[in-house]
Amino acid sequence: MVKSLFITATGTDIGKTYISGLIVKKMRESGFDCGYYKPVLSGANVQNGIIVPGDCKHVVDISGLEIEPVKCLSYCFEEAVSPHLASKRAGVNIDIDKIKSDYTNLSKEYEYMLIEGAGGITCPIIDDKYLMWNLIKDLGTSVLVVADGGLGTINSVLTTVEYIEKRDIKIQGLVLNNYDESSFMHRDNLEMVEKMTGLKVVATVKKDEKDINVNKNVLEGLFE
Repeated sequence: MVKSLFITATGTDIGKTYISGLIVKKMRESGFDCGYYKPVLSGANVQNGIIVPGDCKHVVDISGLEIEPVKCLSYCFEEAVSPHLASKRAGVNIDIDKIKSDYTNLSKEYEYMLIEGAGGITCPIIDDKYLMWNLIKDLGTSVLVVADGGLGTINSVLTTVEYIEKRDIKIQGLVLNNYDESSFMHRDNLEMVEKMTGLKVVATVKKDEKDINVNKNVLEGLFE
């Protein structure tokens, strides 16, 4: 059975896709057969009248995955809004069974699978009836939470972690993106979120970093 990890974040545009690409890249460079899947993408690029799943293309390109980006997702929408709204405006009904089936079929090709969410943990997929955390529960995977390293990090991490834990979803750790080690505030943010959540910051990633510095055994241990 495939070992999986779900990438969520404290909000939108925190860097889920960027971190996902670095993790899949690192996994594959470390000898692990790791794939990538994004259930729902909104905010896709349009080139020559064709919708291009930019997030998936980024991860595929940076990690060296030999797969067409469009095969890494179930639903793709042009408008950069929440999936529930993007699908409604596009006249498409999101079918959770299709997502489960697509994920299961793609997972058969890999030993490890990284799943990237959309938005944050409460991002609506189907109106107010089915949110991102519902999908995480249905897929039966644990999560890695991506947060920005700067101002507001402590509050956003604590509220996100508390929400996730109340839904009995296992958190494997935290990643601080756009981290500046020379900043006293960033260093304090790291110390405080570890103290206040009891979770480990498994990696810090500088702006425009090309690699993620995580020990091979630690990295593998994030997947279960």
